[in-house]
Amino acid sequence: MASIMGLWDLLRPPPPPAARCPRRRSIMQDRYDAMVATMKETYGVKVRRWRSSTSGCAWELRDKHGVVTRMLESPYPRGPVSCAVFLHEVGHHAIGFRAHRLRCMEEMMAWAWAISAMEANGFNVTARVLRRRDDALRYAVAKAMRRGLKHLPVELAKWAS
Repeated sequence: MASIMGLWDLLRPPPPPAARCPRRRSIMQDRYDAMVATMKETYGVKVRRWRSSTSGCAWELRDKHGVVTRMLESPYPRGPVSCAVFLHEVGHHAIGFRAHRLRCMEEMMAWAWAISAMEANGFNVTARVLRRRDDALRYAVAKAMRRGLKHLPVELAKWAS
């Protein structure tokens, strides 16, 4: 016996589609997940939030007793570029803040650390990753020059415009 449909039945959204195959996680994503967990544990980093853009930020908080909390924001690693940005932010904590007098030098060292960490963990350092690094370092050097940097370190010369 067929059921009679009323007006409200036509306006109601259709039921969800029949059971779909659950999305299979890739082996690569499992490797990214393991790397994130290892980096957070190794460097004592807390992620404030995962960004949807490929930008990041790293900082330290100190309470009145001198206890340091290491924080960062970055995209969650799902591919080589987001992995590099995440590792770059972890790199700021790994090398230490204010370990280098110039901020642009600290940026270069954090990028070098990130690329080294990618290679050490068997992740692809693609041309897009290197282009992202170069763009970030050109920006950091230009910013330092705008702010009155008198002597650019030789290591940063290739990113000067």
